[in-house]
Amino acid sequence: MKTKLSGHELVQLKNKVVENFEASNWLELGALTNKLNEVKNHPRLLRSLNWGDSDYEGLVLTFLRDLSGSNDENLDIVKEYIAKTCASCATDISSEPEIGSKIVFSSNIFQVPSDPPDPNLISVMMPLSKDFSLTYETIKEAAAELGFTCKRADDIWEHPTIIQDVFSLLFRSFIVICDFSGKNPNVFYEAGIAHTLGKHVVPITQSDQDIPFDLAHHRCLVYLNNSEGLSALKQELGSRLSILDEKRI
Repeated sequence: MKTKLSGHELVQLKNKVVENFEASNWLELGALTNKLNEVKNHPRLLRSLNWGDSDYEGLVLTFLRDLSGSNDENLDIVKEYIAKTCASCATDISSEPEIGSKIVFSSNIFQVPSDPPDPNLISVMMPLSKDFSLTYETIKEAAAELGFTCKRADDIWEHPTIIQDVFSLLFRSFIVICDFSGKNPNVFYEAGIAHTLGKHVVPITQSDQDIPFDLAHHRCLVYLNNSEGLSALKQELGSRLSILDEKRI
């Protein structure tokens, strides 16, 4: 039985179209749904798009409903085309409303990975120095005890530029652990991306003086970089991860 187009889903489709469609997209979608003439002959739709008129969003809403058909016979075509056209968006079309507000955006810097986020993946953002090797091993041990897999940017090589690999890793991760020791600017940048993507960020550091003001309100695990300190970090990190583990699907 075909799923009917809900009002919530129609609004989500409208938002993606307003954000991403050009006139050529409307013509292509019209051709795919056998309603090309309706698109070309609509008195306002393309004109409103080209001129940035205030009524465009309302026109999109009603015209998407028309394109889907009275019995939603074209619904799958419409959804598939919009999803493909908006593949660079960081959020998905969902038929069910979610709690809280969402930010829909397209990046002109990063490519959004085709693989979905992995609820078993933890990414670790830290200075890529041998001084942090034991810290990374400690984090991996704490994560493994709860069934998580840990990765750093130097564990992967999927793209010619390392920052794209970093973004892809952050996008796919369920939890992001950021070690702010030494005030590494790369880690600050990566933490900002993780927060923007809505990830669970767990900050750690060897000195609370290394936490910037904008992040000072987050609870941070402070550890000593010796055997005793790393043992304590493993225990505390395990407790923090076990809480987040309950949120895994």
